[in-house]
Amino acid sequence: MTGTTNDWLGLATQRVLVAGAGGIGTACALAFLEVGAQVVVADLSPERLAELDPRIIGVQADLTTTAGCESVVATVVERLGGLDVLVHAVGINHRVPVLDLNDDDWQRILDVNLSSAFRLGKAAGRIMIDAGYGRQVFCSSVSSTLAHADHAPYAASKGGLNQLVRVMAREWAASGVTVNAIAPGYTETELTRAHLDRPGMRDHYTELVPAGRLGTVDDLTGSMLFLASRQAAFVTGQVLFIDGGRTLV
Repeated sequence: MTGTTNDWLGLATQRVLVAGAGGIGTACALAFLEVGAQVVVADLSPERLAELDPRIIGVQADLTTTAGCESVVATVVERLGGLDVLVHAVGINHRVPVLDLNDDDWQRILDVNLSSAFRLGKAAGRIMIDAGYGRQVFCSSVSSTLAHADHAPYAASKGGLNQLVRVMAREWAASGVTVNAIAPGYTETELTRAHLDRPGMRDHYTELVPAGRLGTVDDLTGSMLFLASRQAAFVTGQVLFIDGGRTLV
């Protein structure tokens, strides 16, 4: 077992980059702080970055571009001396039927949800492979496998993300770098709240979950910490569904 009893995951002093402030990203950043890690959060919004715990280093960046992703990784290496863990928790949705979906919205969601994962994972992967160690954890969704109506670009981006995770995991496994994903079910976040607050929506989604409730960001952080830890050295290319049993029915 690595570390002390209080640090059995071996995450104390780890250098962590979290992509995405607000919701899942901020919850994960705080969870890493609590176990003694050094944390940088990257986000496009200065307002969301300003709301972070002052112990977190906030970096404004457009993660849909190669230049933005490479700049963020370079900043983490410069500020922290290296990069051990990448958490990708960037995501947007646009709920419309396929026939009402325009090309711009399709491309925007794929750029944010999928292409940013490729670009940031690649930039971080170079550093981790050179160091001979790294953990990458991406935030997927039950929509990667469930065919929800009005979710075409979101579902496509998350399904693509699952396969991207598997390919990166296979290519980098011999270099000491693991790549995994968590796939939340219906979870109360900034991204979902407006939709869940519509009349009847929260009850409707709750009825679909065998556990009888919606998820919270706190349901996700333990699994995120484990997959980012030295204890998960032999776990790679996996997508862990954290959904209260939603994908069972």
